[in-house]
Amino acid sequence: MNNNFVLMAQYNEWMNAKIYATAGELSEADLAAPRGAFFGSILGTLNHIVVGDRIWLRRFAAHPSGYSALAPMIDLQPPSALSQILYTDLNELAEHRKWLDQIILDWAGSISDRDQNHILRYTTTKGIANAKRFGDLVIHFFNHQTHHRGQVTTLLHQAGNDVGVTDLLMLIPNAQSA
Repeated sequence: MNNNFVLMAQYNEWMNAKIYATAGELSEADLAAPRGAFFGSILGTLNHIVVGDRIWLRRFAAHPSGYSALAPMIDLQPPSALSQILYTDLNELAEHRKWLDQIILDWAGSISDRDQNHILRYTTTKGIANAKRFGDLVIHFFNHQTHHRGQVTTLLHQAGNDVGVTDLLMLIPNAQSA
């Protein structure tokens, strides 16, 4: 088991809970308001994170280890675009997010060191074939979430709502002195 992946999955869940709670304080109009972000609005950016997660988790489900935690991803309709709005209602999006976060937690704990060296072949959303080391793709997966959540925290701050502390450091346990 890779403890770093588990830590990142825990961070993902923690931050998503904070962001969705803060976003829930805004009106529907404020959530959907164009804010100059790459995916337009707070709601657009939150949807993009879910779209990205669904794309990557479906790809990861093809790993020869056959991660049982990712089995539900196979049945989901693949997103049609990186900017697709899967949910216009924040509560529905938040419920889907919680479901995804539990899948990610369960999956992260099942990734072995040996799994990370597998070369995963996949096709990008633009139809380009790729082959990359699985462990590196998992790092990208978590980094992508963090990157866009950083954008959301900025957009929420600009809307007058503070998410609070966002540092991964808050989840890293204190070490015991020898």
